Amino acid sequence: MTVSKNIFLSWSGGKDSSLALYEIQKANQHSVAALLTTITEDYDRISMHGVRRVLLEQQAEALGLPLKKILIPKDSTNAIYEARMRTLLEEGLREGIDTVAFGDIFLEDLKIYREKNLAQLGMMGLFPIWKRDTAELARTFIALGFKAVLVCVDTAILDPSFAGRPYDLDLLRDLPPHVDPCGENGEFHSFAFDGPIFKRRINHTVGEVVRRDHYCFCDLIPA
Repeated sequence: MTVSKNIFLSWSGGKDSSLALYEIQKANQHSVAALLTTITEDYDRISMHGVRRVLLEQQAEALGLPLKKILIPKDSTNAIYEARMRTLLEEGLREGIDTVAFGDIFLEDLKIYREKNLAQLGMMGLFPIWKRDTAELARTFIALGFKAVLVCVDTAILDPSFAGRPYDLDLLRDLPPHVDPCGENGEFHSFAFDGPIFKRRINHTVGEVVRRDHYCFCDLIPA
């Protein structure tokens, strides 16, 4: 099948982004022109996930894809985030890109929010894993040979001991029944470091676990 057009992919560095990219590449209907990632500039880390920028850059290199960073302050408001994202998307429009893909699965309000903001620019959203069963997605991610580690845990929902654990079948078995297997409700975030979309493994060691408010972040140290 002929590749139809270039798109952007919203990239958090985690398993859902990785599965979205895998599905896009498998379908071969779109070509990802660049990954879009929000960086908290005060910490020099992926926003919400807390992963060091250097590991994000190693991911992009291992994927063979350009990386575009949206820099926001640690106390960023939605208005600041939206303005900086808009600037980047307008650059994409000038390059002929009118579609942004996301790894969202079932949060309707988030999908509507994304589509509304894109529509204001005359752009569209693409959701490659939308409405897939999250238990099935989790098992598929592991069966495909992807490797990931939990880098952020919401301790209001999940025990802090899960921070730093590999995302594997043992973890899925240990998750409490009220926690989504893909963490789609924000229970946890992950960092994908190997799998079928990567040209090489992103080597790292698991470092200190730090608590901020009700979140636990596991620092990954580049090898």
